[in-house]
Amino acid sequence: MARDRITTGLRGRCAGALLLALAACAPAAPVPPKDTAHPTILSLNPCLDAILVELAPPEQVLALSHYSRDPSSSSIPPDTAARYGVTGGTAEEVIAARPDLVLASIFLPQPTRSALERAGLRVETFGSPTSIAESAEQVRAVAALAGRASEGEALAARIAAPARPPGAPIDALLWQPGEIVAGEQTLVAELLREAGFASDAARRGLGQADRVSLESVLADPPQVLLVAGDAAGQRHPMLAGGLYRTHVASFDPSLIYCGGPTILRARERLAQIRAEAERMP
Repeated sequence: MARDRITTGLRGRCAGALLLALAACAPAAPVPPKDTAHPTILSLNPCLDAILVELAPPEQVLALSHYSRDPSSSSIPPDTAARYGVTGGTAEEVIAARPDLVLASIFLPQPTRSALERAGLRVETFGSPTSIAESAEQVRAVAALAGRASEGEALAARIAAPARPPGAPIDALLWQPGEIVAGEQTLVAELLREAGFASDAARRGLGQADRVSLESVLADPPQVLLVAGDAAGQRHPMLAGGLYRTHVASFDPSLIYCGGPTILRARERLAQIRAEAERMP
């Protein structure tokens, strides 16, 4: 009986060894070829997020910046952001994701960039465009990196070819968060001029980030006041009842700071505001 148990054990071990040998000889599961034409991408900047989601499908974009899930800082619609993963932006998270390409702002901290590059990741950084032409070129550059040149050219063409509004310029003040104004050499200032608005900030002799108080607005009101902040003065009841000859309109702060497809949404809103102002008595 003992001999039978030994024989059975030997047979079991031999059968197991045979199965392992056969498995070793079996062909390995095929590894899908890497799509070198369309690298996987991780974005660390909300303005680049907005460009990327217009150009590349979710399977190519490993993660967007966490800002794009926050309505107060996102430049893309919430339902669009929900289709993509997000990252907090730490070097550890980015390295673990193993993207082919990391897109970031030129203000990416140097220690973070160095850590990513030491891990073998390609990092490309971009500044904030200050003109429509610069934004169109930035779109083309991001598209080229993503292997989406045709999509980028289509978006850049829409950005670079706006319709010209009719009529004389209308004096307008863009009242940004913090009760400040934009400088004349900014993207949003160019969009205002393109939409047929004259800069009330320039008329007042103000430059980039200069503050305008509620008292100043009430004492010398513009024809159009675009309110993009929620400071106490920007929420004051006098704005609704004390400016009879001024068209007061809300302006989403997310339309101020980014180029790319944000330009298209900003144009649409500015055209709407101008039309409303023209209908005023």
